Amino acid sequence: MGAITPLTMLPTSLSFLDATSCENPVRCMGLTPQEIDRRLEAFLDVSRGEGMKVTHQRLEIFREVASTEEHPDAETIYTRVRTRIPTVSLDTVYRTLAWLERMGLVSRVHVLSERTRFDANMGPHHHFVCSRCGLIRDFTSPEADHLPVPEEVRAWGQVHAVHVEFEGVCADCSADKETQS
Repeated sequence: MGAITPLTMLPTSLSFLDATSCENPVRCMGLTPQEIDRRLEAFLDVSRGEGMKVTHQRLEIFREVASTEEHPDAETIYTRVRTRIPTVSLDTVYRTLAWLERMGLVSRVHVLSERTRFDANMGPHHHFVCSRCGLIRDFTSPEADHLPVPEEVRAWGQVHAVHVEFEGVCADCSADKETQS
């Protein structure tokens, strides 16, 4: 695992989440066309491997999650897909998202008291959540990946992954509040 960085060494300012300033060691995630293609290929491979028919509706539902960093909820996905496929139902969206989650192609992101949102980034990463507008941004951080596991948690079992969620106010909401003052 390497050297463990104390929690006090994690960034205290989250200005790195502004798209204009994205530096290592904490790195903002960037969604490239190649990454979207990789996600779609994974969807096709898993679907074929599971004997699941690749329907136009399933493909578009997955494409909607895979091609954004917004972490959309089911209703947002439904609304967006419905502009392309007017016959898609909300039930189909929910069932498809549940299947995608079981297959490890998306994960649920539970934030604040909002609806469940979905993330197609299945690589190791963490989240920044804006408590005002609900924005969720992915980032990587070697320091967060290697947080020491408290003794009491080790007593419960073996930790396989660490997910850190920073909650704060995003740069846009901070700027809006400043202009309102």
